[in-house]
Amino acid sequence: MHDLLAELTVLEGTGRPTGRAVVTSVWGSAPRPEGAWLLATDDGRIAGSVSGGCVESATAQEIAAAIIRGSPRLVTYGVSHERAWEVGLACGGTIKVFVEPRVSDRVRAAAAGAGGVLVATIIGAADPSGPQLGRSVTIHDDGTIEAAPEDRWVGEAVRDAAMEAFGKEASRTVEITHDGEVLSVFVELFPRPPRLVIFGGVHIAMALVPLARSLGYRTVVVDGREAFATRERFPDVDDLIVAWPDQAAARLGLDRATYVCVLSHDPKFDEPALDLALRSPAPYIGAIGSRKTQGARRQRLLDSGFTPRDLDRLHGPIGLDLGGRSPAETALAIMAEITQVRYGRSGEGARAATAVSHESGAP
Repeated sequence: MHDLLAELTVLEGTGRPTGRAVVTSVWGSAPRPEGAWLLATDDGRIAGSVSGGCVESATAQEIAAAIIRGSPRLVTYGVSHERAWEVGLACGGTIKVFVEPRVSDRVRAAAAGAGGVLVATIIGAADPSGPQLGRSVTIHDDGTIEAAPEDRWVGEAVRDAAMEAFGKEASRTVEITHDGEVLSVFVELFPRPPRLVIFGGVHIAMALVPLARSLGYRTVVVDGREAFATRERFPDVDDLIVAWPDQAAARLGLDRATYVCVLSHDPKFDEPALDLALRSPAPYIGAIGSRKTQGARRQRLLDSGFTPRDLDRLHGPIGLDLGGRSPAETALAIMAEITQVRYGRSGEGARAATAVSHESGAP
């Protein structure tokens, strides 16, 4: 998204009016998801993509028309299987694209910020040229709404859908009714960059850090043992913290964009880390150890005051059961499970019964 803002600066620097199109709905096998952008000037220069094919050309023309008209419009592109490859909608499909004569201040601010916000915009109304179209509000991941007083009702009407969008990390279109009129609202997500916090600077962690970074995660390794938490072992980690979990708590600030792996296999370190993670809104908490180890750990956590529902959040043994045994294979299983949780996928996907032998305890 920051790349598209840079492209927007370049296009606006030409002195030409620049508008935006954003994918709001997808059916079939369209190659670009809801939330994909295309920027275009009124003379046809473009950046970004809404389909990956020649729909781009038609969309750029729609943006130019919106700039002349001075108002937005919702456009539908439908493609048969026979013509799918011609226009870049693999295997056929339909997309709806909201075309705007300019990038709104709300969208600019959301795209330039640290994430954790969405912009809810009315994109469909009974009167497609009426005053409702294009009205927008900003909603934060704590549920707070930023809106002009006359538009606050939009945020209140879509707040539940907004919180679901935060949970699934996906933009979506929802319908609401206001004063008897059915309105389509695009809930456009600008998520926080994901972060992986690893408790325990062990061999699996050494394999996990580069894999997570390649998938776009900011990585943090926490270990109270100086011999484990070194730059020699973790040359690419974003943040290396030599501290026990309770000492690192304030610095970590576990939030809804943080995924937690507890890997040290030492109860003196693992269980304070789990206590910290289970009291946070982190969407994923995984812990290494055999099923027997997990059972004993869960009982100790129950005895300390956590409820069975609290422990339902704990993934242990950590990782999907891919059958691997090496640290790199275990890291792959862990990131596969995190990916599954992050995007709300279900399925049996049994977790790997990670053996104690994965970590010898030596640095």
